[in-house]
Amino acid sequence: MQNMETRVLLVEDEELARKTLAFYLNTIFDEVVVACDGAEALKIIEENHDNHEDFDLVITDLNMPNVNGMQMIDEVLKFVPDQRFIIVSAHKNEEDLLKLINLRVSGYFVKPLNIDNMMEMLKKAKDEVIQDKQPKKAEQSNLITLNRKYTFDLASNKLYHEGMIVKLSKKESEILDVLIKNLGELVPMERFKEDVWNDPDINDSSFRTVMKRLKDKIKDDDFIISHKGYGYIIEKVLDK
Repeated sequence: MQNMETRVLLVEDEELARKTLAFYLNTIFDEVVVACDGAEALKIIEENHDNHEDFDLVITDLNMPNVNGMQMIDEVLKFVPDQRFIIVSAHKNEEDLLKLINLRVSGYFVKPLNIDNMMEMLKKAKDEVIQDKQPKKAEQSNLITLNRKYTFDLASNKLYHEGMIVKLSKKESEILDVLIKNLGELVPMERFKEDVWNDPDINDSSFRTVMKRLKDKIKDDDFIISHKGYGYIIEKVLDK
């Protein structure tokens, strides 16, 4: 289903373990990205975070060159404090180290890998990820119903498609934010240029490219109405 995809980053320096884990991860998750050490992982995570595309789960070894797993985790938590992890290690006693750091650890498995146990843990982690994507009961009062399929959470500035988070880029999210703050009002293109790009002279094609990407993500029940030559509007908000 659209926008229900689960994304995982695998961080493993040993080639055989990396290939084995990647194979099994691809049977469970929708997208698997691979990094060979903590330094490469940090770069990937930062780039994705800047685009509002955080990973649902990071599976990482602890003993790696350059930047080890502990160091990488510590850095990630500085800008993605709710990042979820699964730890891989060749030493059982390292599990005690997890008590010393503030992690959202979904699991821990030891090399050599027990495939049955690993698959059970990964499936459980995916269930937890999907649960996390759904709006919490406490957030229901903050939800605006845009149409039969889409809702918007005012507290978190997140868009939901049938209860699942829609992953938006930074610019897509900012465009939607402008429209939500001006519900029922026609928003001219110049307003988006000023509020999103902070540049009224940005060329029209740049804006239209991002708007098209946003509308493509909601095309199964598009709630953003275009008035050619004037602007865009979310015309009607349904009662919950």
